[in-house]
Amino acid sequence: MSFGFSTRAIHNGEEPDFREGASGDVAVPIHLATTFARLKASNPTAGYEYTRSLNPTRKALEEKLAALDGARYGLAFSSGLAAASTVIISLLKAGDNVIGFDDLYGGTRRLLSNVFINFDISVSYVDATIPENIEKAIKPETRLIWIETPTNPLLKIADIRAIAQIAKRHGLILVVDNTFLSPYFQKPLSLGADVVVYSTTKYIGGHSDALGGSVVTNDEDIYQKISYNQNAVGAVLSPFDSYLTLRGAKTLAIRMEQHQKNAIALAEYLQKSAKVKRVLYPGLKTHPHHEVAAAQTTGFGGVLSFELDGTLADAESFLSRLKLFSTAESLGGVESLAEIPSIMTHASVPKEVREKNGITDTLIRLSVGIEDTADLIADIKGALGD
Repeated sequence: MSFGFSTRAIHNGEEPDFREGASGDVAVPIHLATTFARLKASNPTAGYEYTRSLNPTRKALEEKLAALDGARYGLAFSSGLAAASTVIISLLKAGDNVIGFDDLYGGTRRLLSNVFINFDISVSYVDATIPENIEKAIKPETRLIWIETPTNPLLKIADIRAIAQIAKRHGLILVVDNTFLSPYFQKPLSLGADVVVYSTTKYIGGHSDALGGSVVTNDEDIYQKISYNQNAVGAVLSPFDSYLTLRGAKTLAIRMEQHQKNAIALAEYLQKSAKVKRVLYPGLKTHPHHEVAAAQTTGFGGVLSFELDGTLADAESFLSRLKLFSTAESLGGVESLAEIPSIMTHASVPKEVREKNGITDTLIRLSVGIEDTADLIADIKGALGD
């Protein structure tokens, strides 16, 4: 039977165990054991040997993560970048090339450009809002396309269907980072992606208290490769963080609706301010990729960026006057956050690259929480001095 999103978020992976001797837990308990005893040396108990290889709490989360994306397989990692790293080492080898969106999260760009370059894996960055740019960048050694949509922090949109068709024509693997929208608003696998990665620290966990990452896929060969390396490398999510993420995921649907409601209200307010040069939010009809976003998603998320008319000092002063928005990196929690990408999340990106891509010193990114809408608008209004 096919259940709705919230039903799956609450029940999948956490079905009560009614077998004799089981306790019938409604919520999966935290299994802290690092090793599991056997009745016979040749027969692991229920398949459990060592918690790095398989843990009951993490297994429950992985089942839930797969269910939320409509995927066959899900894997939970110790962070979003641990998930990304394991995907790369599982699917690429020395000499391979990756085509990446030119507006990737700073940590992903650092991983590709500063870490894996040392292992002879090259990356070509293109403006993926134009699918033809990806096709033009394909080389004989290209093996993988890596995109985010919306991107961080410029909220650019890539046409997943069109890029998936390009990938399939050329025998390439398409990886989509779906952190910003979560599986509630966007399901890249259904649009043709081969692999979807998340920082579950963000919306899926949702409470800024559990670091984690995940990978979902329908491809058994890809799953086996990534699963093998998850165990071999040891980049697994802890039982306690698995439990917290399980708990957070249950309310993902209702949280995403409130995040979006607040983000739209703030974007519309900021558009009217004389102190704001531009507002970047795919839910606005003025966004250059609004129609593409609307065609492949069921919502536009809770992140927006805007550019102040002023200097870096003005941007920092604006943040200092906020009362409800905390100045902090990350996003996707129930509380609202504000940051300046050029000196925070994207500080590792060379200045000339940031400026070329449009990440100015007065660009501010908001992770809009689920507080009362009127209170958030009043906070922004007060900080702007409107």
